[in-house]
Amino acid sequence: MDPNNLFMFSNSDEAVINKKLPKELLLRIFSFLDVVTLCRCAQVSRSWNVLALDGSNWQRIDLFDFQRDIEGRVVENISKRCGGFLRKLSLRGCLGVGDSALRTFSQNCRNIELLSLNGCTKITDSTCNSLSKFCPKLKHLDLASCTSITNLSLKALSEGCPLLEQLNISWCDQVTKDGIQALVRCCPGLKGLFLKGCTQLEDEALKHIGAHCPELVTLNLQTCSQITDEGLITICRGCHHLQSLCVSGCANITDAILHALGLNCPRLRILEVARCSQLTDVGFTTLARVSVETDKCPLLLFLTVPWSLLWSLSQSLSHCELITDDGIRHLGSGPCAHDRLEVIELDNCPLITDASLEHLKTCHSLDRIELYDCQQITRAGIKRLRTHLPNIKVHAYFAPVTPPPSVGGSRQRFCRCCILL
Repeated sequence: MDPNNLFMFSNSDEAVINKKLPKELLLRIFSFLDVVTLCRCAQVSRSWNVLALDGSNWQRIDLFDFQRDIEGRVVENISKRCGGFLRKLSLRGCLGVGDSALRTFSQNCRNIELLSLNGCTKITDSTCNSLSKFCPKLKHLDLASCTSITNLSLKALSEGCPLLEQLNISWCDQVTKDGIQALVRCCPGLKGLFLKGCTQLEDEALKHIGAHCPELVTLNLQTCSQITDEGLITICRGCHHLQSLCVSGCANITDAILHALGLNCPRLRILEVARCSQLTDVGFTTLARVSVETDKCPLLLFLTVPWSLLWSLSQSLSHCELITDDGIRHLGSGPCAHDRLEVIELDNCPLITDASLEHLKTCHSLDRIELYDCQQITRAGIKRLRTHLPNIKVHAYFAPVTPPPSVGGSRQRFCRCCILL
């Protein structure tokens, strides 16, 4: 390297790169960097600090790239820096973030369109009131596992966020039909509703969805055990754009729903009906026959069905916390798995290890595997799986580990990026 060029990369604010390139061009270059890289650049020099922390570079932020013990003050600082530039923010798993920080965030980031608060268990209805008051452009909101959320949140969102397209309130088990009714009447553009584990929902809630959500594409009702054919048939008749339906664990539904899907949902591609013990071969045969005779459901890609009806191309085992490597071994060695298993979802299965991936390496049709929050799965295990299945899509999170506190407590427990934020 030419020694005359070394100073281009020095800490000096008079570095050549800062002299030669206008600020607008440097900002454009910085706009392609991820959040971690921006934080590192901000530590190079004073001029780069100004450029890296410019709000225009912070339109999409995922704090899972840092640590899951982010505190509220970090969110407040980000919101003050980004202001109206911020469009997408994920606080997934940030257990330390509460209502106060999100009120400050809502006031400062009024152009937010996508917000994930999945697993932020401290938040309450107060956060949704803030979003309703200050964030009218919100389109995607993830509140999964925020168990303090009630009908009041849905009523607030219906009043202030009419552009809402996707809402995830899975495991918010205080929500009832009254909240659903308020939501769908004022948010006609809803395309995705994730209601997994909302155990108080009954057919009446589904009737409101069927009547007011003509654009609905995805509906997840897993373990909503009180729903029956009556409510689901209303969905089929009112939501003709439906492409994905999950009713796994809804034990009261019968073959009648399969007939209704075949008649009314021509775009259906994914149907999950695991543990629906009243469904029979006759129902699935009817679904296939009606689909062909009426030219409906031509794009149905895969089903998840009870083990006794295993002709499926997909298995969803997410949140099956007692599933072990031995169970996956039996699945991978099954008569259908080698040639027909295309998708397997193992999110939040804490007992499975890299051994499970070894059991799946002979499933030659396997196209996608979900491994979010599978803490015993390693990058090395995934790499070995890919040597056998080079085209497989693997979705997994490897959250950074919080740096341990130093002896005597003199060192802060956050990394330098978090301190910077």
